[in-house]
Amino acid sequence: MSSLITRRKTRQVQVGHVWVGSDHPVVVQSMTNTDTADAEGTARQIFELWRAGSEVVRITVNSPEAAAQVANIKTKLENWGCKVPLVGDFHYNGDRLLRDYPDCAQALAKYRINPGNVGKGSKRDEKFASMIEKAIEYKKAVRIGVNWGSLDQSIAARMMDENSKRSKPLSADAVMREALIVSALESAEQAVKWGLSPDQILLSCKVSHVQDLIAVYRDLGARCDYPLHLGLTEAGMGSKGIVASSAALAILMQEGIGDTIRISLTPEPNGDRTKEVIVAQELLQTMGLRSFTPLVTACPGCGRTTSTVFQELAQDIQSFLREKMPVWRKDYPGVEEMKVAVMGCVVNGPGESKLADIGISLPGTGEVPVCPVYIDGEKDVTLKGEHVAVEFQAIVERYVMTHYAVGGSKRREQAAKIIPLTSI
Repeated sequence: MSSLITRRKTRQVQVGHVWVGSDHPVVVQSMTNTDTADAEGTARQIFELWRAGSEVVRITVNSPEAAAQVANIKTKLENWGCKVPLVGDFHYNGDRLLRDYPDCAQALAKYRINPGNVGKGSKRDEKFASMIEKAIEYKKAVRIGVNWGSLDQSIAARMMDENSKRSKPLSADAVMREALIVSALESAEQAVKWGLSPDQILLSCKVSHVQDLIAVYRDLGARCDYPLHLGLTEAGMGSKGIVASSAALAILMQEGIGDTIRISLTPEPNGDRTKEVIVAQELLQTMGLRSFTPLVTACPGCGRTTSTVFQELAQDIQSFLREKMPVWRKDYPGVEEMKVAVMGCVVNGPGESKLADIGISLPGTGEVPVCPVYIDGEKDVTLKGEHVAVEFQAIVERYVMTHYAVGGSKRREQAAKIIPLTSI
């Protein structure tokens, strides 16, 4: 973790085998968008999210058909070697589903409860209490997740009424932000009164605007010691969603606020759901909070780099590293912190390459068509010809096997068999 960031002190909550709280790394979470009643499709998407690096995965449990498949989904995943904790996302009928499907209640590692849509009036307390009782019975963590779009209207009305009586009333937005916080804290207090341990509770207060999210979490974090789940809800699609989520979450995490995060991207039609996992990992890694996979330093390009060779090589290497990580993570501890540079010309290329563990400086427009490769700050070899990309990947793989290996000489023998280089 970056020494410049001091985490807000929280309780420690266990979600399956994953610990959440200030004594542990910030956890990456994601959510499926499949119909949970489709056990095969949902299990496969969870597996893909987990393989991409999601440490906790939330699934929708909205119907008897969905609840009936949760235990089956967990079994499928375990048969595939995936033991990622599953979170059940409940709305409206969660009390009934947890009661009627005990296998579902047992299979889930955490229940996500939105106090704004559990029920109304006395039925709200009754349904909420029923879900808390199941969490106590099965020893499950609970995230009390309040959302701007489904805030408990009784709390909102009460606080608006109280605000109107102030000598200097707050703005409507300020009252809504306070209502979110009060809803989360009062619900947590009620759950504890019913017997849920404070060490089983996480909180979230999600909104869709960056400045509101920052304000809400700063205030919420100062008023409790529960772990907090961060996410900008309805963040949007593509660069808009990535930028908005990163802007809000980076500020909060820099201040030590946040114990689990999710990047709520709207996927493009038939798009890859794992994108939200990659963005979350890269956000944490660029902030120095965690390391997941070697990241590639690459220049943006300019008039000196009119070909697309270095962009293609940078993209290929980044994809190559991600594809290799599931195996490398097990066999080569520490490899996730390796630094790789792919540079496009002689201006900054050699300098950036020397600063990386492995770097390559490609020729710019009009430069000699050779590519010096630097390893641990020293020039190692110069590549040329049509197979630079393949040869550079071989150098990277050889470096991993020799520098991060636990197996010593055996690993070096394997490394020696990797594609020979065409060098000058």
